[in-house]
Amino acid sequence: MPKKAMETLTESMYYTLMAFRLGPMCGTDVMAFVESWTEGRVQMGPATLYTILGKFEKEGYIQEISVEGRKRTYRITDKGLAAYQDERTRLARCIDDAHRLETEEGRAWLNSREPEPSIDFRPAIAVT
Repeated sequence: MPKKAMETLTESMYYTLMAFRLGPMCGTDVMAFVESWTEGRVQMGPATLYTILGKFEKEGYIQEISVEGRKRTYRITDKGLAAYQDERTRLARCIDDAHRLETEEGRAWLNSREPEPSIDFRPAIAVT
């Protein structure tokens, strides 16, 4: 089934909403926060950021609150906060699934399955 637009966020989108949780910001502030908070692991160029800001504004995740020359400041909306929290929950579930796979429960589940002819997951979990 195809996903709806904005159903899951890219890493850059997620960190952009995370930045706005701190309070109103302009694009330059968002880029600086993301790069600093992720210790340089996530870097966004202006084109990526301003594409995200445009999508978020259109979707109602952020709202422009001031314009000073070329500097535009935005704040997160309730809808944006809900999207951030939904994505945070989704990512936490992914991590929980990965951890569970590496437990006795996960190994028992995988060992109880009959492998399909082309897929045998059991060797992948032979981790002690």
